[in-house]
Amino acid sequence: MISRKDVQHIAKLARLGLTEKEVETYRKELSVILDYIEKLKEVDISKIEPTSHPLEVENVMRNDEGQSAKPDSRKKLMDLAPEIKDSYIKVKPILK
Repeated sequence: MISRKDVQHIAKLARLGLTEKEVETYRKELSVILDYIEKLKEVDISKIEPTSHPLEVENVMRNDEGQSAKPDSRKKLMDLAPEIKDSYIKVKPILK
């Protein structure tokens, strides 16, 4: 079982302030985790190929194609804009 001193050291590294009750709780929980890791070390993995991901993942790409807008959609958008300058929608500057 992991010692109280080890738990306090880990908590200090993680910049956690633990109460005495929390130290005891984490002491038990960390001990269970470490025991499980030791049990996993017993598994024979000599015939298993290393993987970086359990599923084969492939990027799905599509061609970047422009779409023609309906002729009246530009006019509708411009009619909705609060201010227009030289056929562009004028907006407030974001950088000053």
